[in-house]
This record gives sequence, structure tokens and C-alpha cells, in this order.
Amino acid sequence: MSISTKYDPAATEDKWYSYWLSKKFFHSEPDEREPYTIVIPPPNVTGVLHMGHMLNNTIQDVLIRKARMQGKNACWVPGTDHASIATEAKVVAMLKERGINKTDITREEFLKYAWEWKEKYGGIILDQLKKLGASCDWDRTRFTMEEDLSDAVIDSFIHLYKKGWIYRGIRMVNWDPAGKTAVSDEEVIRKEVNQKLYYINYTISGSEDFITIATTRPETIMADSAICINPNDERYTHLKGKKVFVPLINREIPVIEDEYVTMDFGTGCLKVTPAHDLNDYELGVKHKLPVIDILNDDGTLNELAVILVGEDRFAARKKIAVLLEEAGHLAKVEDYKSQVGFSERTNAAIEPKLSLQWFCKMDQMAKPALDDVLNGDVKLIPEKFQNTYRHWMENVRDWNISRQLWWGQQIPAWYDNQGNWVVAKTKPEALDEFLKLKDTDGTFSAEEAAGFKHQLEPFVSQDPDVMDTWFSSWLWPISVFDGFKNPDNPDINYYYPTNDLVTAPEILFFWVARMIMAGHEFRGQKPFTNVYLTGIVRDKLGRKMSKSLGNSPDPIGLIEKYGADGVRVGMLLCSPAGNDLMFDESYCEQGRNFANKIWNAFRLVKGWEVDETLQNPNEQAIAWFDNRFNEALAEIEDNFKQYRLSEALMATYKLVWDDFCAWYLEMVKPAYQHPIDPATVKATLGYFERILKLLHPFMPFLTEELYHDELFGEKGEMDCIIVANYPTIGGIDTALLKDVEVLKQLVAEIRNVRNTKQISPKDALPLSLKVNSGLDYSKWLNIIGKLTNVDAFDFVTEKVSGAANFMVGNDEFFIQLNETIDVEAEKERLNADLVYLQGFLKSVDAKLSNERFVQNAKPEIIQNERNKKADAEGKIKIIQESLGELSLIK
Repeated sequence: MSISTKYDPAATEDKWYSYWLSKKFFHSEPDEREPYTIVIPPPNVTGVLHMGHMLNNTIQDVLIRKARMQGKNACWVPGTDHASIATEAKVVAMLKERGINKTDITREEFLKYAWEWKEKYGGIILDQLKKLGASCDWDRTRFTMEEDLSDAVIDSFIHLYKKGWIYRGIRMVNWDPAGKTAVSDEEVIRKEVNQKLYYINYTISGSEDFITIATTRPETIMADSAICINPNDERYTHLKGKKVFVPLINREIPVIEDEYVTMDFGTGCLKVTPAHDLNDYELGVKHKLPVIDILNDDGTLNELAVILVGEDRFAARKKIAVLLEEAGHLAKVEDYKSQVGFSERTNAAIEPKLSLQWFCKMDQMAKPALDDVLNGDVKLIPEKFQNTYRHWMENVRDWNISRQLWWGQQIPAWYDNQGNWVVAKTKPEALDEFLKLKDTDGTFSAEEAAGFKHQLEPFVSQDPDVMDTWFSSWLWPISVFDGFKNPDNPDINYYYPTNDLVTAPEILFFWVARMIMAGHEFRGQKPFTNVYLTGIVRDKLGRKMSKSLGNSPDPIGLIEKYGADGVRVGMLLCSPAGNDLMFDESYCEQGRNFANKIWNAFRLVKGWEVDETLQNPNEQAIAWFDNRFNEALAEIEDNFKQYRLSEALMATYKLVWDDFCAWYLEMVKPAYQHPIDPATVKATLGYFERILKLLHPFMPFLTEELYHDELFGEKGEMDCIIVANYPTIGGIDTALLKDVEVLKQLVAEIRNVRNTKQISPKDALPLSLKVNSGLDYSKWLNIIGKLTNVDAFDFVTEKVSGAANFMVGNDEFFIQLNETIDVEAEKERLNADLVYLQGFLKSVDAKLSNERFVQNAKPEIIQNERNKKADAEGKIKIIQESLGELSLIK
């Protein structure tokens, strides 16, 4: 089987992904094995792959592939979220292009168009994930609006309503005037905006004096209910008990006192507008102020504004500034920067608004979800997010779960024409509930009951609102396994609770915490064990990647350019858990280069000519790499246990690039056009196969391609690396590993002599060794000679005069160069080394003489410092002896 000179991802990726799918390697069914389960954070059906998705799903795929190779029953459940606000906006835009307004069609007609849009565009992101290599169980793909999952949402609403944890009331919400719906805090994006600060004069009742209020929103003055001052502010003592007139409309409002007002901000006076500011609303409730809502749902002014009725809020802001100035009420205008909330979906400025909405009480459900994290039953990785989580959960607020949209699960509440309402799943069930309200004592006959329901039926209508998308996704780990449809089915009993969740910190409360709450409420246990929180993908300038900034590359374009394996490696190399990653395309290039390095290393081994008559001269090299592999694997496993995937990859990278390619292969490869012994080839292929298995979770395509080469033996159709056994840790000879580290330093020093003396690598050199340590160099002479082109070795007990010398540890080495030594230059080099070592020794002595350090440090750390001291003292002694000898040369 020939192998191309260069790795070509395009010829590999589609081939192997299709093969994996055809053989059902991704699919899972309950069996006797240990389950390992991940549910995907369902991306919006409106979405396409972005860099955050790339990172998140690469991490999930690494975890699921490793678990699969370890013999676990790996199940990664994919799916998408119906994304009420975003999808409805897309459908409305599509209808406009067809000349159709949403207001001109029925809800049923709109939903037909919405499903049409979803079927056409909703699966794009999942198809893109396949390009990345995501080994999801696609047979289990779920959608939050499919029938069974929608039933779960409705049933959970009714369950919580019956417990008294869902209620209907008027509260302040984040209102999106473009979408004409309430949105969650998570869907509000804060941006710094250049604004104007308007200083407005309010005339004091019964006086010609006035007070000045500073505001960025002069268009809301018509909704003012009071002016508030701090009771401790001596500047405004004269205002206590007074009233003022709202400019332009001359409505009289009181001056109230509250320490909420910051005396040194603005003018120290606050206009209180309860209908259009959350803090003002709470202040209004405290002081029993009237609530005057002057805005329509679309952000225009209504009749309660008295003036500028029908004007958009921002147009009204400009016009009212002119009116105030003309009336003499505008004192001044200043430039001002402040944070303003914008709808993530429509980019409209959010309007705080009182609205009749459905809410879910959270305080009782939050308790077990908080306990899970605090007692370690659910681990947040990294742990630094635990404090944030705790703060949120200890200050949890009731959840606004209704949205003024058509796309989504409709609220199961029903209204009659008398102002009554009930909660029920269907209209017939609702009629039964209305009957209970009417027939409180149960005296209606069957005929009377039927007549009542028949008369009422035309007047009963369902609440037009839908539920917040998060109200479906908080059920995700349960609903994807049909835990609501059949609470005791084999899937839910086997796969739940799941193992790992990989998601972003910004939805730690909005999704993660709520899933834990739902897990306890509906299954009586946590939904997962570990939560791996990824960082934000930023560009090299530290800016969050976004389409609006134009700093986010196209992920599919990156895959086409560097290959999926290259991109996966590039993403993970710069992504420590929980910390933002500064992405640069050069990381993907590094990933591609790594793939080519592995490919070329295999080509080297594949090109070896085997001579069955040769004996194995590489036993020491083979023994070293066997131990080095196990040492690296132990480090990699430790990183995986702590979810340090970037570090696990880096340890793997170093093992392959440095230890295997740069050292091991150089140690064992035959001379140019010479044959090699079969024992070395067998050992090398064995290590290569273990390396491929170690790499597979990170680089699935390249490893599968090489694994099927004939050198690794004939493979059956199910013999794929994706289900091969993951390597296990063997014994580790630490003494052997330390010896080789010394040998590496020796090789580096010999090569340094060649470089500084400008000696060709082709010219053989003699080496004299004065061994002061216990290292047996005689076992390694073959390898030293091969790596440095040293052809003569001489063990000596005295220094060799007239030779270039250097030290490795306490051992001294001499290379006879047949040239005159520059005594002064050699003295200068040795003196520089001496100064460094003396300074190093001083720092070590300082540590060891520090009683606090000696008392508190672990014994192994103290011993390590003592070893450093002894090593430095030995080197200093040898250098001083060498300097003494040089002083005798004239």
C-alpha cells in the first residue's frame, strides 16, 4: 500500500466520516457496559457554526472518543433549540420578502411557514459539525419543538402550576420593542453607547424656583411620578414636603426622600419613573407612587404621554429636547457614555417595561441545585465559577417564562369571556376546569355539565404567549431520553444522569443551574456530574470574535484550509479550561504542521528495508521510549482527570514531536540506504500504533487513515481506531528516564561544540568522558555516536589538556579538536558559568536557611532543593579546578 508524500485531509475526512456512520460507530444502545453520556448544548436552528461552537464541540468530541476507546458505552446526543425570538424574526423577514405581513395571517398559517423555514435551514449547523468530526449519535437527534419534547414542556408547566410555583402577574421585564416580546437577562447584550445627558429644570410648586434633574431619557419625563432626594442632602432641605411640575405637561408630582439617591451623582436629584426603570419601579412600590406607562409595545409614545403621541421613543427624545429648550426648561446638554442593553436577537435597545407575564418561583428549586455544587456532587470546572454560581443561586429571582411570540410551546392557560382562567393541556380539559369553577359543589347533572361546556366552548381561548426557550432547554437532559413521556424507559434509566456537560460560563445560571433544578424536580437527582466551562474565543487583540467586528474567521473555511484535525489541534492548543483563548490562525497552521509531521514520520518508518538476519542494536532506545511513553501517558491521564484538555494535548504533542520524532526515531533509524533489524521495526510500529490511539480523540481523521495501513496488519471492516483500545499506563523506570535526560544534554553540548567551532556534522569527533556520577555511559555509546557522529570514546580519570571541555551534571567531557585553545575565551566562558552557579547556589541557600520554608514545605520539595545545592556545589568545584588548570597555560 503506497502512501502519498503529503497528508491530504480532503481525501481522508469525508471518506472516514461516511465509513464511521455506515458502521454505526457513533450509535449507542443500553447494554452491560458502563455508560458515558454527553448531551450537546443545543445550538439554535437559526445558527451556523462559529468559533465558540468549534471549541465547545471539539472538546465534547475529544471526551466522547476517548470514552468510546476506553470501552465505555459512549452516547453523545445532538439536537437543536427552536430559538423562539431568533427564529420568529427569521420567518417574519422571509414573509416580508414574499410580501406577507405577520399581522395579516393567522397563527396557524404563520406556524406552517415557520416549520417550512426550520426544515430548510434548521439542520445547517449540525451538518457543519460533521465536518469537524463530531461523533454524535445522529440517530438520537432531537429538536426542542418536536411533539414529545413539547409535551414535556407543557406537562412540566402544569406540574409546577399545580404546586403553586407558576403564577401570573405584572412585573418589570426586559422588553424588546422590535420583537414585541419580553426577553431574558441572558438575551440582553450590554454595550457602551455615546449619549447625551440632559439637565432639565422642574418648577417648584408655589414658587418661581426650580430644581434641576439630569437624565439620558428626556422622552420619559411625562411618566415621572416623583422627584427623589437624599434626606441627608443639606442642599435640598428646602424641598422636603414640596411638589414640582413636570415640564411641558405641568403635572404636579411630589418630592420624596430616600437614601437610595446618590448625593454626588448628577445633581443629587432623581426623577422617579416607575414604569420605565427597574430601580425606579422598586422605589415607586416602596413609596406607593402611581405607575404611568407611556410606551406602546413597539416603542412609540401612547396617549398617557400627552405630547408627541405616536412618535418613536428615539424620535421623541430629539423632539422633546427642542421643546424643552424652547420652553426654557433645558439647562444644558453634555456628552455622556453609559451602558445600554440591546436585544441579542433583534439588536433593538431594551426597554424596561411593566408587563403582565407568567413567572416561575425559583427559591425552593434553587436550594438542591446550590447544594449539589457546594458539596461537590456537581463539579464546576474550573472551580473559580463556584462563587459566581453561589451568588446567583442565593439571590435567585422568579423567572419570567412567557414570551409574546407565536413560535414556541404555547402557554397552557385558557380564558373565558368573564375574566376567568384555568391551566390545562387541551381545550376539552380546560372546559372541565371551568366547569369545576362553576359547579363548586358538584351538583350539576351530566346533561347540565355538557350544556355548560357547549355554551362556553366558543368563548374559551388559549393564552397567545409561548414559553421562554430556556423553559424547554432546562429539561434537555431528561427530555432527550423521553424521561417525561415514559419516566421508567430503558434509555433514561441507563443514560441519566449524564456524565459531562461542556458549555459557556455566560449561561451557567440561565441553563446549567436550571437543568440542575429540573433534574431534582422531575427526576429526583442531578442531571450531570461535571460541568466543563469553556472560555470566550477572542482574537489576538483580545476582542470577542463576532461577525459585526469582522474578526471571526469562517470555521468551515478554516477546515478546508488546514483540515479538521489541524483546526481541532489549533483550537485546543490555546484553550485552557475556563479562560478566554486568544485565537490566531497560526495555531491552525501549527495543527496542520503537526499532522504533516506525523505523516512524514510514518513515511520514514514505512520506507525502512528490513533484513531478517540483523540483530537488534536498539534495545536501550526501545526501553527508554517504552518508559517515556508510559510517563507521558500518566501525565496525559492526570490532565484529562482534571479536564485540562489543552495541557493533555500539549503533553501528547511533545511526546510525538520531541520524544518520538526528534529523539527515538533518530536513535533507531538505520544509516542512509541501509537495512534495519525486524525487532526495531516491530517495536517502532507498536509505539506508532499506541501514539495513533493516543492521538485519535484529538485528530480522528489522520489517525484512522494511518491505522489502516498494511504495516499495522490486515483490518476487518469493524477494526477501526475509533473503537480500538485506548492505551493503558505500564511500568515507569524513573532512573532510566533520568539517565536519558542526561544523555540528551550531552548530545546538545556536543552539537553546540560543533556549531561554535564550525565543525561539519560529517566530520567524526573523538570524545573523552570523565565520569563523576554513577551513570553507565557504556550502554549508550552506540546512541551517542549515532546522534553526534562521535567515532571514538575514551573514559579518562584526569582532565584532557588542550581539548574543548564542558560539563553535564557532575560529569566532564572533552573533545580533542587538534587546534590551539583560546585560553582567554575559555576562561571567560567558565567565569560566566561560575558567576551564574554562585548566584543560583546563593538563592538555594537562602531558601534552605528560611525556617518558615523548611517548616511548611513538603519533604520532597526540601530534598529537591538540597539536591540542587549539592549539584551546584559540585559544578562550582569542577569549574574552579578547570580555571586553575587554564591559569597554568602560558
